[in-house]
Amino acid sequence: MSPFPPPDPRPLGPLLAELRSARGWSQQRLAAALCATSGVPTLTRHEVSRWERQRRLPGDFWLGWLAVVLGVPGGLLAGAATHSRRLGVVPAAVGPAAARSRAALLTLAHRWSADPSGATLGGPLAAPVAPDDPPPDPGSDPGVPPDLAELRGWDDLLGGADLAGHGARRLRRAVRGYRVAGPAGRRRLLPALAESAQLAGWLAADAGEVTGALDAYRLALRAAVAAADPALAGHVLGSASHLLAGVGDPAGALALARAGYAGCRDAASPGLRALLLHRLAFAAALGGRSRAARQALDAAAGAGGPATGREPPWLYWLDPAELAALTGRTLVLLGRPGPAVPLLRPVAGGRGRPRRSAVYGGWLARGHLQLGDVEAACAVAGSTLLDAVRSGSPRAVGQLTEVRRRLAGHRDEPAARRYADLLAVARPWLPSRPPDGPGAARSRRPRATPRAPHRAAGTTGPAGTG
Repeated sequence: MSPFPPPDPRPLGPLLAELRSARGWSQQRLAAALCATSGVPTLTRHEVSRWERQRRLPGDFWLGWLAVVLGVPGGLLAGAATHSRRLGVVPAAVGPAAARSRAALLTLAHRWSADPSGATLGGPLAAPVAPDDPPPDPGSDPGVPPDLAELRGWDDLLGGADLAGHGARRLRRAVRGYRVAGPAGRRRLLPALAESAQLAGWLAADAGEVTGALDAYRLALRAAVAAADPALAGHVLGSASHLLAGVGDPAGALALARAGYAGCRDAASPGLRALLLHRLAFAAALGGRSRAARQALDAAAGAGGPATGREPPWLYWLDPAELAALTGRTLVLLGRPGPAVPLLRPVAGGRGRPRRSAVYGGWLARGHLQLGDVEAACAVAGSTLLDAVRSGSPRAVGQLTEVRRRLAGHRDEPAARRYADLLAVARPWLPSRPPDGPGAARSRRPRATPRAPHRAAGTTGPAGTG
């Protein structure tokens, strides 16, 4: 039984590709059939390709003839076209380049969830393309990119503003190794390529580089599917859902979360299944689908937590406290701050994981605001500012900026004024969300980014890498 209501209709592009493939037709043959049936001889396979990639949507005329040629009800294609138009409404925070990357990832995700074998993903992963290296800081020496374990260790303390460049270089190295390997070597390197792309996407997302993150996630999905690792493929889509939710795109976030869960739930470990259900719950709550969000939260609770010895290595950061905090932030979105606050408080006040503390501290402050406790909200937000400075994460800063915006109605209260003053003093030390584009992230903190960040003394424990 599905733990949430039936999904929306399939987007039109993946549906057309599936219907065409089921008949064993090429795009050229479908175009020829449409020309012969409609009496309009000008349609080419290039237009069919644009429809399937959702670069364009056919109008009512061609939708009618597509239904005739493919032998399906016209309402099926019309519903898919309507859903595609809804998904095509991109929030202002996503620029034109990111919008194209978003559409490509959504199309790929739906194709994979419909056919987890990957047969409809467009052929083998022959020559993957990684995002461009960001320009180095003046006087810096990028050196040899860190391996995955080392980069995950750095992510314990530093955010995307410091680490996105390292992640991109690690990914490019993995791509170069894959390209020069033979067939057997490529099969062996696929898992590392998929994990490198997922981590690079996560770090780029944390730095606010939406386009670079979506492109890395698309490569990660293709590599994970080629490696026959549906669990990692689902995790990639869950991470991408998290990104789109963070930029105010609930429709895209929900579509990716559903595709990720549907494509891998039979292969997912208990911890991954719970995490993907939390991604789904959050996206649903963000989009105002409270019933779906509650059902997904209930299903996540039923999935349990991370199981010792059964979780994949790339999910090392997930623990019961993280899952509880994920529940808490969704409850804040659902307007239920009472049960949310005690779930968020332990993580927001935790030590050694500054980005996690800063992100969930912002949600905890919002919960206190919903309860009408402005003093407590400002106290939490103020103490969280230091973690935001430590983390170097524009995503963490975004949460605190949102708290400041919600305090606008309380500007005359002393606690709100103190927090506004504190935020103004700290701002030069906070990383900023960059203009979208590869390598755009730069820390605003007045210090040189170290070549190889080290763990600060007295800190322990991993940080979430999405």
